[in-house]
This record gives sequence, structure tokens and C-alpha cells, in this order.
Amino acid sequence: MPDESGPLQFTKIKDFATHNYNTRLKARRTDDSPVLTDPTSQAANSSSNQEGSVAASSNPEDTTSSSSSGELKTRTAVSLILLIFLSSGLAMFLVYSTFPDVNAADQEIFKFPADIEEAKRLGELLSRYTDKYFAQVYFGFLCTYIFLQTFAIPGSIFLSIISGFLFPFPLALFTVCFCSATGASFCYLLSYLVGRRLVRTYIPDRANDWSKKVDKQRDNLISYILFLRITPFLPNWFINIVSPVIGVPLVPFWVGSFFGVAPPSFVFIQAGTALQQLTSTMDPITFESVGLLVVFALLSLVPVFLKDRLKAKFE
Repeated sequence: MPDESGPLQFTKIKDFATHNYNTRLKARRTDDSPVLTDPTSQAANSSSNQEGSVAASSNPEDTTSSSSSGELKTRTAVSLILLIFLSSGLAMFLVYSTFPDVNAADQEIFKFPADIEEAKRLGELLSRYTDKYFAQVYFGFLCTYIFLQTFAIPGSIFLSIISGFLFPFPLALFTVCFCSATGASFCYLLSYLVGRRLVRTYIPDRANDWSKKVDKQRDNLISYILFLRITPFLPNWFINIVSPVIGVPLVPFWVGSFFGVAPPSFVFIQAGTALQQLTSTMDPITFESVGLLVVFALLSLVPVFLKDRLKAKFE
């Protein structure tokens, strides 16, 4: 008799594989089918979600706290300001430590000037070291100017005058503009850390009005910053502190500050070339210099008027 165990065993294996395939196919279809839930549970879930949303919207304090959670805490902000101040002081100390030894008589002159006479003596002292220690004098000037601008310390006008006496005019003008814009930007960042919370706490309505005006003129911010830097309508420290609060971006702020301080810096640097003939910081202010500043201030607003004219024409 022929042996039927081979075909029979093959048939059993085939039947088992087919059954296993069908079982898996049914399980997959079951998983893909939509899950039916109890309508009452769906209604309960939707009502609970609606109650949660109503509760969230009816609690403005939670919304305010969540929106302001992105701001730094007061302790963190103060710590950062202290860190920046100490870092700036350390940088100035490292630069001044590279200066040559100064005798006792010169040490009395080697200080930040408080009037034009002290500025004359300091300029004369530094001019004796500029040829041999130009890098130390230049970077010491750079750090000091940025430090004064960062922490809104008055007196940078003396450094602008001295720069005209120490350095070539193009270098002096670029240095003063760079230091003014960079120091103002650091002051901007400090105000961004702590100033926004103070302004929103004490003068929220006025801050909102300023922010709306900035939003309307967002395409012309550089022109307006140029105008404010050239004209004496607002002090520079006020512009530095208020700008981040009302939403002025940092890049146009720096660009506008760099080019905006150029015309008044031009006047004081030019006066510094004749430092020893000056009797006060008001000597550079003449009818010619004032007329020059007025011309530059009007030119800074020309792009705004042209944009408005073109916009009105095409609309």
C-alpha cells in the first residue's frame, strides 16, 4: 500500500496556515473598525470640556499669569543685571591693567572727567601714550564709552570730544557711533529684562498707547529712531529704556541709533580736534551746527513722506 502520510501531513499544514491567516485578517478588520461608545458618556465628556473652557476663560488671572510666565522673574532679572555690571567692570579692569605704569602726578588726571578742563588734561595725558600704547588706549576708550551708555551714566559727551583729539576723524566717528549704538542696545536689553514689568504695572494705559503707535509705524521705525537720535526732543537714556517696552525691535533700534548719533557726534568730534581751545561743552553748538542737525533731522523723515505719498497715489 502506498504511504499517504506525506500528502496528508501537507494538507493539514495547509489548512492550519489558511485558518491562521483568516484569524489575523478578522483581527485587523476589528481593529480598523470605529469604536462605538455610549452617547451618554460622549455628552458627559463634551459638557466637562465646555465647563473647563468656560472656567479657564472666566479666570483672567490664570490667563495673565500664563501669558506673563514667559517673562523673567524679578530675582533672575536683577541677578542678570548685576552679572552684566560686574562683567563690564571686569572687562574695563582687564583693559586698564594692560596700561603702563603712571606716575603719581598723572594718576590724579587719569580719571573720568567731570568738566571740560579735566577733559583737556585727560586728553593731553592719553595723547602721550597713544603712539606707543594705541591698542590699550583705544580699547580702554571703547569699554568706558559702552559702559557709560549701558548704564545710562551721563558724561559720554566728554569722551566724544576727546576722541576727536586722540584718533583720526573717520576712526573717531565710527567708534563713537558704534559705542553709542552698542551701549544703547545693552541698555535696551536691561530694560527688556526689568523695565517691561515696571511700566506695565505703573503706567499700563500709556504703554499700550505707545505700543499701538509703534505698530502703526512699524515700517518706518528706523526713520523715527534716526529723527529722535538727531533731535534733542527726548533724552537718549529715555529712548533706550522705553523702546523695548513699546515693542521696538532690537535690529532697527541699533541701526537707527548708529546712524542717528552720527550728526551730533560729528559736531563734537570736530570740536575735539581743537580740544585745548574749548572753554565749555557748549562751544560746538553754533548756528551752523544747529542748522546742520536740522537738515539731517528733516532728511531722516523724507523716506516716511515718500512712502505715504506713493501709498496714497497707488491706493
